[in-house]
Parts: sequence; structure tokens; C-alpha cells
Amino acid sequence: MKLQQGQIWKTSPAVHSHDGKPLYLRIVRLERLAVGYKEMASATAVDGKHKNATKKEFCRFIKGGELLDA
Repeated sequence: MKLQQGQIWKTSPAVHSHDGKPLYLRIVRLERLAVGYKEMASATAVDGKHKNATKKEFCRFIKGGELLDA
């Protein structure tokens, strides 16, 4: 799977969650070694927290997760 800007990932609660609920991560900036993403409580939410991670960390967050159709 290739990461692309604008993708929305639903995380696995066992890997990356908030109070046992899955989080939704939208890729807002994609660079060679870094990912800027927005962490949201639902896929349709407009409010969320902007965060940065290395690609390796981001891939660990979405391990076992699901790519949603945009």
C-alpha cells in the first residue's frame, strides 16, 4: 500500500486508540521521511489535532488499520 496525501486511515484500537475507540488519521502532508497528519475522533470530523511523525512511526500507527474510501 502506498501512502498518499488525503488518505484517511481508521486505526486498530489494539494499536492506536483513545479510550479504547479507534482514531481516524488523515494524511495532510507527506514527505520523504515524515508524515503530517490530523488525528480525529470520526472520519467526517473537521476538528482534530495536527501531529507529525516519521513514516516508520506512522506505519506502526496504521498497522492492522483500514484505509477508508474517500
